[in-house]
Amino acid sequence: MKRRVVVTGGAGFIGSHVVDAMVSTGHEVAVIDDLSTGNPDNLNPDAAFHQVDITGPDLERLLAEIRPDVICHNAAQISVSAGQVDPLRDLTINVSGSLRLIEYARQARCRLVHASSAAVYGEPENVPVNEDHPTRPINNYGVSKLAVEHYLAAYAWNYGLSYAALRYANVYGPRQNAAGEAGVVAIFCQAVALGRPVTIHGDGRQTRDFVFVTDVAAANLAAAASDASGVFNIGTGTETDVNILFDVIAHAVGKPARADHGPPRPGDISRSVLDPGRAARVLGWQATVEVRVGLQETVGWFLSHKDAE
Repeated sequence: MKRRVVVTGGAGFIGSHVVDAMVSTGHEVAVIDDLSTGNPDNLNPDAAFHQVDITGPDLERLLAEIRPDVICHNAAQISVSAGQVDPLRDLTINVSGSLRLIEYARQARCRLVHASSAAVYGEPENVPVNEDHPTRPINNYGVSKLAVEHYLAAYAWNYGLSYAALRYANVYGPRQNAAGEAGVVAIFCQAVALGRPVTIHGDGRQTRDFVFVTDVAAANLAAAASDASGVFNIGTGTETDVNILFDVIAHAVGKPARADHGPPRPGDISRSVLDPGRAARVLGWQATVEVRVGLQETVGWFLSHKDAE
């Protein structure tokens, strides 16, 4: 069924892939992005673009004009370190901005698909982590994502809001920005493509659940089409350690690469992998891109864009 879909952060890494997936399946898509971190080159020409800040005065008017059936909310302040330095900015964008979208969705009876994060769990007590695991985030970014989940649950209880909060694992793929606080895959891919050494913090045996961005976009499609409300892990259920990650990327680039080991980062967790079973049972979604295949495609993208660093 064709729907009107708004994607916030639709010029960003994950959001732009969500837009592509929505457009390719015939939905009428509008992008809301202030381009503070989004890239205009990521915009899909078949989606309407509105340069609007979700914390600004034009949001409600624009949503009333578009009248979306579904909002896929991917706009956020994503830097953990920036959130530690300026927690009020984290609050303004990630919580207040999200709450404005939630309030619109309540009034308009619109479904909301929210990009949450595995950061809500904090240090895992056991792995793989399912959605019933305690939520004890250890940084302000994780706190902000969990706060929005609580608002969504409260609005569902009080007003019947239809929502899905997707707890993303470590998302990687083409279009990811290697500058600033980026994912380790993007940092490694760009450095190796440019012939630069990379730094692995600690012994490199720490593991993460790396999920390819097109699988995440497919999860948004599934959540938008579903009537089920709640939280859903979006990951592969497979652990990959950082040393193996580097070796696979270096092999895919096909030239010598050097990795230097530095001191462990304070607060870095040793293992992180999500149990995606609920998303499979309820949303009919599961990851399909094996990590070595996804890394090959990601490396290819970085090699083709290395001169545009």
